Amino acid sequence: MTSTEVLQYRRALLVEDEAIIAIHLELMLGDLGITVIQTAAHINAALNAARSIVCDFAILDVNLNGTLIYPVADVLKERNIPYIFTTGYSSSGLDKAYAHTPKLLKPIEKSELQKLLLCLFKTRQDQT
Repeated sequence: MTSTEVLQYRRALLVEDEAIIAIHLELMLGDLGITVIQTAAHINAALNAARSIVCDFAILDVNLNGTLIYPVADVLKERNIPYIFTTGYSSSGLDKAYAHTPKLLKPIEKSELQKLLLCLFKTRQDQT
């Protein structure tokens, strides 16, 4: 299976409070053949989506309007939905409980996003 086929038709939840960054990520994901099912910019919307949405993975901004995204990550983990953190800060600022979570530093490059997603889905495929 090619890298394009691995990502083709995947569905994503995107949680990002900066509209420009959200649009940029939506375009990059679309270029990779991924559909953003829902974009949330506030913690309550993100929690509701995490509890109910059917998706293959989520991209979560660590600091959402001054609120840490960890409760959303916890809901996704309970539902066995993989997620990636994005942050404009160094990864040393993350809670130690989430130290092994895949992360991308902003500004996000499409090649880095693609590489991380391919790794994420390869790892999940290897676990099944």
